[in-house]
Amino acid sequence: MESFEYVIVGAGSAGCVLANRLSTDSAVRVLLLEAGPADDAPQIHMPGASFSMFKTELDWDYTTVPLATTGHRQYMPRGRMLGGSSSINAMIYMRGNPADYDHWRDGFGAQGWGYADLLPYFVRAEDNARLAGPVHGQGGPLRVEDPLEIHELQHAWLDAAVKWGLPVNDDFNSGTQVGVGPYQLTCRDGRRWSTADAYLRPALDRDNLVVRTGAVTSRIVLERGRARGVVYRNETGEHTVAAEAEVLVCTGAIGSPQLLMLSGIGPADQLRGLGLDVAVDLPGVGANLHDHPTAGVAWATKGTTDLGQLAATAEAAEQWQREHRGPLASNFADAGGFLATDGHPDLPDIQFYPVATGYHDNALRPVPMAGFTVAATLITPRSRGRLQLASSDPTAKPEIDLGFYQDPADFDALLAGTRALLDIARCEPLAGFLDTPYLPDVANPDEEILAAHIRRWTQTMYHPAGTCAMGTDERAVVDPQLHVRGVEGLRVIDASVMPSPLRGNTNAPTITIAEKASDLLRI
Repeated sequence: MESFEYVIVGAGSAGCVLANRLSTDSAVRVLLLEAGPADDAPQIHMPGASFSMFKTELDWDYTTVPLATTGHRQYMPRGRMLGGSSSINAMIYMRGNPADYDHWRDGFGAQGWGYADLLPYFVRAEDNARLAGPVHGQGGPLRVEDPLEIHELQHAWLDAAVKWGLPVNDDFNSGTQVGVGPYQLTCRDGRRWSTADAYLRPALDRDNLVVRTGAVTSRIVLERGRARGVVYRNETGEHTVAAEAEVLVCTGAIGSPQLLMLSGIGPADQLRGLGLDVAVDLPGVGANLHDHPTAGVAWATKGTTDLGQLAATAEAAEQWQREHRGPLASNFADAGGFLATDGHPDLPDIQFYPVATGYHDNALRPVPMAGFTVAATLITPRSRGRLQLASSDPTAKPEIDLGFYQDPADFDALLAGTRALLDIARCEPLAGFLDTPYLPDVANPDEEILAAHIRRWTQTMYHPAGTCAMGTDERAVVDPQLHVRGVEGLRVIDASVMPSPLRGNTNAPTITIAEKASDLLRI
């Protein structure tokens, strides 16, 4: 049997970080297993091609159960390649609010995970092209840049939002979030900069790091209360590898609880019901699922261009291949902002994504006109969902219930955020570009129409987290050192350990969790 000090399952936003940091010690052998392929498909590296990877071999292509509050299922793309979801996401670099991390510390007993504790890791990871210390880093692995080009419709939305009353904010990661402005992106000169680019590729020539793609991990090997290795399958068959030090599970908010449960770690009654032996009865595995629900409003436009239509041309592809510029160098959500619907000056509950094209249904269905869409996203959901196994078959997708709007306050906040979008759209200069309403197709929708619109077009903003939550009480799956409770030699390191939601996109925080974990592993 092959043996390594560390076996890392999942080469995504966290796994690539760990592979780099742990393999800097030449005496430590590290194995990194990834279920998907290498990240060599050309669309991975084009910022504007994210949507083209949906429902391909590069996507886990999850679908939830119908929401009890809307009746609709939710499509959930997750990256299935080196870099994981950092190779398929919209690349927005957002840390969240300092209060989010302090709540992890104070509300869940996660000592060492307050904002002051994590700031040095954000700085260590970052290579910011514009911003420097004390809250930003330059020279780290993760390149962070301003958008190369911002469409005139997005500029018009920013100006209209300021006229409506939101302040200008040129750094959402300074500790103050409320306001509008360009988003910074994990890009390098017009090219996506995933964790595979930032962390894994510079480490590939190390003799002590082994990376295997197409390797689907089916279970963790447990012996006498300790993780001893993993079993995985690839094109040559089933293999078992030993972990002399620890097994590190980094397969995300969907994959990590699934792997734990397949290994007998989770809610005992559920596992027995599927014929699985129970190693550790841990009811929190798969619970506490939280995500950011979002709903967009859209218009047909006049006197301008459509970024989606421009990006679909052969000329755009040739321009990007030639100089990494043009429509495909845009992530489509290059600017936006935050709003507190309750008027709190420092703690927003809504994030905005204005996009210079018409879209709905996760951009999977074409819109029959040049358009403009802007989404309001709830970033402080109180509602929680759950993930559970549908089968003991490791290749079967789990049952995912996002639980959106189970707390009515969530729906009310998103309704207020959507109403704010309609008010902003009446302000110049944006109003001059908007022709007829498309979604909803009413110029001045009342509360009933707007509420029905949100229920019909709700989707995830692709930020699932919390299903292996960190903490110190009985609900926790991992402790503040990220050890799985009741098992030695096993940690979970990814967005699943986030005990409560972050106000913003989750990729940068996941990278920072892995940066801190790499130090915890050295203690």
